[in-house]
Amino acid sequence: MTKPTSNLLDSGPTRDTDPDMGTRARTWWLWLAVPAASGIGLGLAWWLLAPGGLNVISGKPALADPAASAGRLPRDLVLAALLLLSGCFTAVLLDSKVRKPGHGIRTFLAVLGGAAGALVAWQTGLLAAQWWGPAANGSEGFTLRAATALLLWPGSTALVTFLLTLFSLMGKQPEAPPLAP
Repeated sequence: MTKPTSNLLDSGPTRDTDPDMGTRARTWWLWLAVPAASGIGLGLAWWLLAPGGLNVISGKPALADPAASAGRLPRDLVLAALLLLSGCFTAVLLDSKVRKPGHGIRTFLAVLGGAAGALVAWQTGLLAAQWWGPAANGSEGFTLRAATALLLWPGSTALVTFLLTLFSLMGKQPEAPPLAP
């Protein structure tokens, strides 16, 4: 006998029949790609908000010049704050999947994605400054002076994930010993 067409699709072996793999086989790369791709938006936000860029936060004309020394620290702090918030957001997303298998690899990929996203954000902000900013007159222009700010996204992802996992494990009740007969 032949089976109807609708049952043929359901009865054959599927790629994701292993209960340990689940949907991880298809979506593991998202923990690496999404943070890296979101660096584009963060880089544009950095240029829009920071002194020397569009300067939306302060609006002071003295800080609008990218060569002004007074705008260097606030410019670095704006990028640092954006990267720190992104790392915390990534960690909260990771925390919702703690009890599922593969938490370690997801955390590792999210930290790598955060590092890649920080580099992409930095380069996107510099590119936006070249395209839409005032022409640099021999000075440094719109730059990042504190390159260690790029470590905030992967560092905060790792630290907040560790703390959230630690707190969730501390909240569990210990298992009772088995009763003696």
